[in-house]
Amino acid sequence: MIKSWMVIAGITFIVALCANFISSDDIKWFKRLQRPHWLTFEGLIPVIWTVIFICGVWSAYIVWERNPGTTTTWLLMGIYLLLEIVTIAYTPVMFRLRSLKIGTIIGGTGFVVAFLLAFPISLVSVWAILLLVPYLLWSPIGTYTTWEMAKLNPEDA
Repeated sequence: MIKSWMVIAGITFIVALCANFISSDDIKWFKRLQRPHWLTFEGLIPVIWTVIFICGVWSAYIVWERNPGTTTTWLLMGIYLLLEIVTIAYTPVMFRLRSLKIGTIIGGTGFVVAFLLAFPISLVSVWAILLLVPYLLWSPIGTYTTWEMAKLNPEDA
């Protein structure tokens, strides 16, 4: 029998694959951009996001297991999915449109969705909300970094 965590993780993985729809020209565009002098941790960003996604999967799993199959739980799963879609859209949409402003907007949107999700899941489980905290802490950092990059690269804003 397929476990709920397998379904949640599988959907997360499938959606995450969509971030790979970028071309080598898109990557070249992004690599040539100036970065803030304080951005010394760029190499850690993939690891940070991997941890955040694992925490998100675990959070969704806890919420599902508390009240499986209820309308409220399905709605919360939809919001978790929306959060992942917005988060994953950041790279391919920003790269394709070559717009750091769009990246900033998408990053901010992800934070707002996570913040709105935090309230109902805090009523379901303390652990579920604690597992969302890494997203709530990191998302503004990533959004701010993109915003700073837009100021350093006005032709690509």
